[in-house]
Amino acid sequence: MRGDDRQQEAMFSYLSPEARVPRDHPLRAIRQLVDRALTELSPRFTRLYARVGRPSIPPEQLLRALLLQVLYTVRSERQLMEQLDYNILFRWFVGLNLDEPVWAVTVFTKNRERLLAGDIAQGFFHAVLGEAERRHLLSQEHFTVDGTLVQAWAGQKSFQRRARQRPVPHPDDPGNPTINFHGEQRTNATHASRTDPDARLTKRGPGQEARLAYQGHVLMDNRHGLAVATALTPASGTAEREAAVRLVRTTHYRHERITLGADKGYDTRDCVAHLRAAGVTPHVAQQLGRRRSAVDQRTTRHPGYGHSQRRRKRVEEIFGWLKTIGLQRQTRFRGVARVAWMFTFATAAYNLIRMNHLLATGGVP
Repeated sequence: MRGDDRQQEAMFSYLSPEARVPRDHPLRAIRQLVDRALTELSPRFTRLYARVGRPSIPPEQLLRALLLQVLYTVRSERQLMEQLDYNILFRWFVGLNLDEPVWAVTVFTKNRERLLAGDIAQGFFHAVLGEAERRHLLSQEHFTVDGTLVQAWAGQKSFQRRARQRPVPHPDDPGNPTINFHGEQRTNATHASRTDPDARLTKRGPGQEARLAYQGHVLMDNRHGLAVATALTPASGTAEREAAVRLVRTTHYRHERITLGADKGYDTRDCVAHLRAAGVTPHVAQQLGRRRSAVDQRTTRHPGYGHSQRRRKRVEEIFGWLKTIGLQRQTRFRGVARVAWMFTFATAAYNLIRMNHLLATGGVP
């Protein structure tokens, strides 16, 4: 018997968001990991807020909402609030009842400075890694480092000479003026973006388009492919090598002596010397043909060198996820501090996805 297409809406619902989310939904396991990490951050949240006044939106709910934005590739806070208004799964994950109103979009704008000042992204990142360490998912001996470009939220027309010698003509279109760059040599030494002064004009290789970008860096554990440290810097020719040395020196998840896999871009005498001084065996791919490699047979003759070269390719999985899912192909923020905050938070989201898979399958050696 065919049912009637009734349009009458029910007035009441007797099912809670908890009852509507399937028991085997992946977000359930991720929610448990997130809640444990946020519990560790609770004292830090307390220091960021005043002791008197009107209660704010809980920072735990704000971070869960931002985490959903990264996991589901929601392009803007406005779209996130729209999803949070009618998506029961989103409401359950954030911790909102069905009858609670959603927040204004400006909530994220007003609270971002507070979360930025409290270095909450790094705190959340380390809290997630602490959970991975307790579950024995980190090796602490073998690592890989690499970098990727994060396109800035600035156009090529904003990259103009720092001090103009002649007056700027009135543009034909103030919103999108016509600018002729032909015959003008533009470099980071003489030009800067008026939209985002921290961005730098760079390109990945010969023949590729130069773009305004930042450089994101990740230090990865070779055992399970988890990111154990991140950094974001203005893009330059030496940023990757400088960040590599800094990351291996400052990470808390390493033994006294470790190995570090990397591509040919790190095969320079200075970089290899600084890594050795930091107690690192540089399993760096050799730069052959043009000059003599800084990595000799003292390193390459060991079987572990070849193993590190095979394992280091897994870091591209982190960058691939960050750019296709985690909204890091082109940042939506300006300034190195804000871009770095979101890059670290998105990398923590990747670790949650990776940990959930490892714990569900028993781990992959």
